[in-house]
Amino acid sequence: MSGPGTPSLDQLRVFLTVVETGSFAAAGRKLRRATSAVSYAIATLEQQLGVQLFDRDRTRKPTLTEVGASVLAEARTVSMGVDSLRAKVKGMLAGLEAEVALVVDVMLPTARVVDAMRAFEREFPTVALRLHVEALGAVTQLVVSGVAHVGISGPLHVDTPGLEQIKIGGVELVPVAAPGHPLASGPNAPGAARNHVQLVLSDRSTLTEGRDFGVIGVRSWRLADLGSKHALLLAGIGWGNMPEPMVRDDLAAGRLQRLELPEWSGSVYAMQAIHRTDTPPGPAAAWMIRHFSNQAASP
Repeated sequence: MSGPGTPSLDQLRVFLTVVETGSFAAAGRKLRRATSAVSYAIATLEQQLGVQLFDRDRTRKPTLTEVGASVLAEARTVSMGVDSLRAKVKGMLAGLEAEVALVVDVMLPTARVVDAMRAFEREFPTVALRLHVEALGAVTQLVVSGVAHVGISGPLHVDTPGLEQIKIGGVELVPVAAPGHPLASGPNAPGAARNHVQLVLSDRSTLTEGRDFGVIGVRSWRLADLGSKHALLLAGIGWGNMPEPMVRDDLAAGRLQRLELPEWSGSVYAMQAIHRTDTPPGPAAAWMIRHFSNQAASP
């Protein structure tokens, strides 16, 4: 026994229109076709699939059979997929990218990332997005290698030719530790922080491999991600610099305490959008850069 045939997109469109309008005649008016043409399209579709989609015997109006209801869900999926394909191709023909690959520095506040992603989805529903989260030089490395079209990077500590840089504000870094940590007891003498373990975010790139930034402790633990650093700080293991937005609630609740260190009171971690000059961003990527820039300009 042979399987069901392959329906055409036009047949599926007629089927969906009949369901939407409630009758063959109404579907014909909407599609600007004769009722007989609509009936023929449905009959041909049923013959190809080998199933009855509408119950024509018990009701005057076409009522979906149980099988027809199942086919309806799949037909809608196919129709939506075709519409999405047409919209994407239309955007590409107009110069819109099919995909934007973005890499952001782990220090970028989550609220800014979510705001940008939500706005991007509304503005470019047909453009796929690939998001990477990296630290330090790894952001620049992904842009230079072409893995990412746009990077939201921290300070560039190496001279990398061929990169365009657009300032997008920054984030305050503050030294913190758990309340029970020795450095949290009050004003500290110069050099006191050097005697305690400092938790440091490690660089996974080769651009700035082996270089230290903001490290004043003689003893340091290297961590690959900011979440682990945050968890260890809350557990009272070591001290370290953290983005203020990430520890704001912890400071307010007393789970962490801002440290008074003569040699380090905090700093602003400057951020910029970067892209390669030989591959300028398309409309969607350029819009994203502007959105991050506007975030920094907003009060």
